[in-house]
Amino acid sequence: MTDVTKSAILEKLRTVRGPDLEGNIVDLGMVSDIFISDGKAYFSLNVPAARARELEPLRAAAEKAVKSVDGVKGALVTLTAEKKAGAATEAPPPPHSPAGHSHGAAPARPAKAGVPGISTIIAVASGKGGVGKSTTAVNLALAMKANGLRVGILDADVYGPSMPRLLGISGRPKQIENRIIVPMENYGIKVMSMGFLVDEGTAMIWRGPMVQSALMQMLREVAWGDLDVLVVDMPPGTGDAQLTMAQQVPLTGAVIVSTPQDLALIDARKGINMFKKVEVPVLGVVENMSYFIAPDTGVRYDIFGHGGAKGEAEKIGAPFLGEVPLTIAIRETSDAGTPVVVSDPDGPQARVYREIAAKVWSAATGAPTRAAPAIVFE
Repeated sequence: MTDVTKSAILEKLRTVRGPDLEGNIVDLGMVSDIFISDGKAYFSLNVPAARARELEPLRAAAEKAVKSVDGVKGALVTLTAEKKAGAATEAPPPPHSPAGHSHGAAPARPAKAGVPGISTIIAVASGKGGVGKSTTAVNLALAMKANGLRVGILDADVYGPSMPRLLGISGRPKQIENRIIVPMENYGIKVMSMGFLVDEGTAMIWRGPMVQSALMQMLREVAWGDLDVLVVDMPPGTGDAQLTMAQQVPLTGAVIVSTPQDLALIDARKGINMFKKVEVPVLGVVENMSYFIAPDTGVRYDIFGHGGAKGEAEKIGAPFLGEVPLTIAIRETSDAGTPVVVSDPDGPQARVYREIAAKVWSAATGAPTRAAPAIVFE
């Protein structure tokens, strides 16, 4: 679609009256940048946080108006409450605790709303890109499924979604009543990603409030059903998306992924400190690309050094979850959409991920770590 269509959308939105029937939502400056892909329009309405619930009909009216524009196949409109410069920042709520315990004598803070049907939410994060976080997240989720849990995975990287390719899923998710999205599914786990809503080569040029709204919709307006655990593949770094998830979602804890090299560990430390500041427990640290075994000679090479992530975990008092080797099999199966946990479930790499998954589940729930029976993915 062209700029002319975007202009047509804005013209149609001018017919939607503002809050309290004053003016219209465009001239009142409530409409964010409009993103258009594959005939669908995406934007948010900036409203006062205190009135977000009562202004839901306004969002619905804007969505209906856009869908009536010639050439528009669909619309996704969300409400967002963007803080004004200088506004006071609310203190982060307390960490989610499966047992419901509180610590210390600090005043009680408002609890973060849970997601119906989901018992445990675990973030997989890294301080920087390129350390294999998404590959770790997807194999961790599949390993939890192999260990007997009901699992979903949310791809929270709006700018660079990886799950469609890693899980070999294509197509668009269906939408049912009340704008609820049916998650995609493969290998027995439910999946939601921005990669299902826009074309793979589309550049997502969104500001922070749009990213926050998209994340909350992919989390709270999806028919996840009953899950033991939702794994959240976080974007790299410590920006808006990470803070949104940490401050608005009852995360049980976070798993930090790093390579052994010093530069990666410096950035991993930043991620760990971010979760500490927002009071999300660090469940443990994974050392990815820990070592390389030459397939022809069997000789081990510590390409990026070795043991750095374990040492970092010891410094912060977090569990060290394990070492994932750098192997051709992990790379090839990830690129092919058949992660190693499902393509070679009895192989050494899959065993590593299943052991890490068992440790993460134990740390998240307090359940004892135990070996699980072998499960075949159909």
